[in-house]
Amino acid sequence: MDEIVTDIVAPEDLKRFEKKYNSEMEKGPVSKETKFEYAWCLIRSNHTNDIRIGIQLLEELVQKSPKDDQRDFLFYLAVANYRLKEYERALKYIRILLRNEPGNKQAIELEKLINQALKKDGLVGMAIVGGIGLGVAGLAGLIGMAVAKSAKSAKSAKS
Repeated sequence: MDEIVTDIVAPEDLKRFEKKYNSEMEKGPVSKETKFEYAWCLIRSNHTNDIRIGIQLLEELVQKSPKDDQRDFLFYLAVANYRLKEYERALKYIRILLRNEPGNKQAIELEKLINQALKKDGLVGMAIVGGIGLGVAGLAGLIGMAVAKSAKSAKSAKS
């Protein structure tokens, strides 16, 4: 499963499918196949903006397709969102796919991968929040000590 979410499109492939997509667009509506091929290339790009455009194209395909034709679109929407570290959205798409196809092994594997990333991300987030909490507590302690020392100094000076 790692190879699917880490696969990077060759620049020449991206250019070729972009050219095909734009050529069809100039002549009228783009075919579902061309839109999917271009979106599939875009979501495998190293560039966040390309991935977002790919997501937009895949979402259009999902909206305009019958339920039976949505498998690949939903799967790659989950992959694209995973690559952007938008794990909640990735999980949403993979669960829609699994609702339609509960036995889909690739989708089950991707769901596991997304859940692992969510857990890891959550633990990192908790560690950051915990670290900030410790830093604030430490700072409050230092301020308290400084105030106490200052009060003690002021008391000594009066005596």
